[in-house]
Amino acid sequence: MEVSVSGMNVLPESCVAVILSLTSPSDACKSSSVSTVFGSAADSDLVWDKFLPSDYHEIVSKACNTTFLFASKKQLYHLLCNPVLIADGKMSFKLDRPSGRKSYILSARQLSIRSSNDPMSWTWKSIPESRFSDVAELISSSRLEINGNIKSKKLSPNTKYGAYLLLKITERAYGLDLIPSETSIEIGNQTFKNTAYLRCQDDKKHRLENLFYSNRKQMMKSRVVKGDDRVMSRREDGWMEMELGEFFNGESDEEVKMSLMEIKGHQLKGGVIVEGIEIRPKA
Repeated sequence: MEVSVSGMNVLPESCVAVILSLTSPSDACKSSSVSTVFGSAADSDLVWDKFLPSDYHEIVSKACNTTFLFASKKQLYHLLCNPVLIADGKMSFKLDRPSGRKSYILSARQLSIRSSNDPMSWTWKSIPESRFSDVAELISSSRLEINGNIKSKKLSPNTKYGAYLLLKITERAYGLDLIPSETSIEIGNQTFKNTAYLRCQDDKKHRLENLFYSNRKQMMKSRVVKGDDRVMSRREDGWMEMELGEFFNGESDEEVKMSLMEIKGHQLKGGVIVEGIEIRPKA
């Protein structure tokens, strides 16, 4: 049986608030224009407390260089829809505004990068376009291996997630396309693997490398797991992203392991800047 808006208006505001708390943040915002009762209920702490993550107190307490001033749970929710640095500035957190689902970015400092402490292989530096204090730039290495992990309980339950390596390719980049990298996502006893290419920005350089190393490229490709050879895409924030894979996060407490590895060949390479790995909900 359908209930009309006029019928809903005779309900106490607290009852309307309970009903709205069972919807979504997007629906609650839309309902505020229905009537005065709906508008008042849609702004109530009862509704927005349901939309805030259960660990929001911990997130707010660990925020770096941010003072949360809010008069209501709704205001706090919208504040958390903007990126917030946590974990001593080594992670970024935010809520997806329409759904309230959580996303994180693990900075390069939170990742395990092979030989990242070797100044001949990697250098750590600050760049103005990064949200973190420093990033890792690959100087020269014949083996690329980047790993990250996060506890599934930190993420929103019953949600499909994607993991993305955030990076830039410098003008001096070389040796990145001769062998596809293996990407993987592991959660519980499930492992999902694929392949990806770290494409250079310089198309002319890319064509020349294909010309001179085509035979080696085919030989190297035969050594890795078969996949769809994903390439990077450009983000609105100016960075590039490489999808490492996707997974469904249920309600159990497991570790999510994410990786990009180029370990089946020995091709010297350089010119990659790593900012981190983003774990965000997928539509």
